Amino acid sequence: MWFFSSPQIVFGEGALSYLAQIHGKRAYIITDEMMSKFGFVDLVKAQLAEANIETRIFAEVEPEPCLDTVRRGAQLLCDYGPDWIVGLGGGSAMDAAKAMWALYERPDLPPDGINPLEYLGLGKKAKLITISTTSGTGSEVTWFTVLSDTNEKRKLGLGSRETLATIAIVDPVFALKMPPRLTADTGLDALTHAIEGYTGTWHNDFADSVSLKAIDLVFKYLPKAYADGNDTEAREKMHNAAALAGLGFGNSMAALAHAMGHSLGAVFHVPHGRAVSLFLPYTMEFAANAGNYRYADIARFIGLNGDDDKQLSYALIAAVRALAKNLDSNANIQSLGITRNEFSKSMEHLLFNAENDNQIVPSSRQPDRAELEKLFWYAYEGRSIDF
Repeated sequence: MWFFSSPQIVFGEGALSYLAQIHGKRAYIITDEMMSKFGFVDLVKAQLAEANIETRIFAEVEPEPCLDTVRRGAQLLCDYGPDWIVGLGGGSAMDAAKAMWALYERPDLPPDGINPLEYLGLGKKAKLITISTTSGTGSEVTWFTVLSDTNEKRKLGLGSRETLATIAIVDPVFALKMPPRLTADTGLDALTHAIEGYTGTWHNDFADSVSLKAIDLVFKYLPKAYADGNDTEAREKMHNAAALAGLGFGNSMAALAHAMGHSLGAVFHVPHGRAVSLFLPYTMEFAANAGNYRYADIARFIGLNGDDDKQLSYALIAAVRALAKNLDSNANIQSLGITRNEFSKSMEHLLFNAENDNQIVPSSRQPDRAELEKLFWYAYEGRSIDF
């Protein structure tokens, strides 16, 4: 038995206007400072005002939100008593909103206590709306919550199916202001979600279809969105691709690239999308070397050529590398400015984080500690995986 979970998704140009149709009294918008500067908060407030809903703003979510931020925001929710919580922004803002919602409904619960085995009883006080402003994390349609434990320098992969949003707004108007670097990082994040969701051990028929479509859209439209941020068709397709990828891996889980990317990001403060996508071709090679040829299905779907499943699998890996190169993305860890000495000194911490990340579990090839360390060093140096 398995599940396919999804919010009600309102997508396409003008999707934000749906907020004017909801019913309620008070909403708390969870976001970050940049969303206010871009005027996105005002757009959301205007639609909620049409629905006669009062609003307050928490605009203090930082990248990779920490436990203290979630606790502080949850207390403000308790003081105000909203019946709608709105997560507006990239994955950080939406993840923070999910966690704050859980603590608002369950003040007895610590942030790191949000897990699939704990009954939370959410929805008695409020419902959640997620509005994505970047085309990558897919957090608007998943129940995952990634928070940072700044004391231990690690990321916590939390979540409960109860923290799935009631409504997800996927309106491409928010993506038009993304700069090229953010466009590339978030787009490659979506690609990583979809490829790992399709090729991990928890893949399933329901998640496979949306994962394949997301991959196809990323290869077709990410280079266009990167080259011309005002290409409205490319922006819309990439916004949809991110949500589809979220539905894919959100219902099948991610894998080794995420475990290693979470670890690197927590230790060296590398943005999430950049970190996980950097590891993607290396972990794909590692899995393909052991005979995971589900990559061949993807290769066929996007029109690559090869004589057999093995050739097609490696053709896809080459295509992933070529796409990242065309987007001027980091091909190895050394290019991030991390010295060999500091990387070596952090290795035990990197290994501990990756081994204890729940996203390592669905990986089709499980590395032992020695293999995991080799993977880190090969990715540092930019070497193809030969083991």
